[in-house]
Amino acid sequence: QVQLVESGGGLVQAGGSLRLSCQASGRTFSRYAMGWFRQAPGKEREFVAVISWSSLSKYYEDSVKGRFSISRDNAKNTVYLQMNSLKPEDTALYYCAAANSVTIIGYEYDYWGQGTQVTVSS
Repeated sequence: QVQLVESGGGLVQAGGSLRLSCQASGRTFSRYAMGWFRQAPGKEREFVAVISWSSLSKYYEDSVKGRFSISRDNAKNTVYLQMNSLKPEDTALYYCAAANSVTIIGYEYDYWGQGTQVTVSS
């Protein structure tokens, strides 16, 4: 069992940066691939980024490539999402999730956090 708690969201102006954190409980954190998803009002949840347990594999949704960076610290049971050059269209509730393998498919994730709100003003 893994419990996930996101933090670091907030209100930022376009062009600004935020760093999201996802703290995991449980001793098996390092076995999981960790992903970030987001859901804007009136839209479906979408994949943002994923990182393998070893950090050797990382994948990003096209619209965030070059702006967002995912990383993890297995010693701290934490995964991060560094978001730079933020745009109003990045406004959403951001979730972290854990899966047994690297995947961009939401339903393949077994554990989800409650989300942290990111709002980007123009």
